[in-house]
Amino acid sequence: MSASKPSYLTSVIDNRCPRCRTGRIFKDRNAYHLSTTVRMNDECPVCGQPTEIETGFYYGTGYVSYALTVALSVASFVAWWVLIGFSLKDNRFFWWMGSNAVFLILLQPLIMRLSRSIWFSWFVKYDPNWKEHREVTMTDRLVKEHQNNW
Repeated sequence: MSASKPSYLTSVIDNRCPRCRTGRIFKDRNAYHLSTTVRMNDECPVCGQPTEIETGFYYGTGYVSYALTVALSVASFVAWWVLIGFSLKDNRFFWWMGSNAVFLILLQPLIMRLSRSIWFSWFVKYDPNWKEHREVTMTDRLVKEHQNNW
């Protein structure tokens, strides 16, 4: 009986480890527990993949987060334009700007997690035989005193 390959998109959206695509990378499943929103496991609980590859690894997620917020803003702009429309005679554009700002603020914890999951998946590839391949620990590139020092 062969197991099917877990979907890349599903594993990224569900914040799963990119190596095994089954283990969760965040300690708390609820993104809206704001004190633990970006607190990650030190390694995948299933395959042992380290989640922080090097010190400052997740600084690049700002670019991913920016791209996601721009995409969501464009999508909300198009939806507003199609459903409500824009006019120079009233303040509909400013209502959209305010609504979009509230929308993005409410989605920010999810966007932060999704951007970390996407960034992590770009640097760690799926290994269907992860049980046979031991993960090389990157202890030479990690400084324990600097981990999770935000």
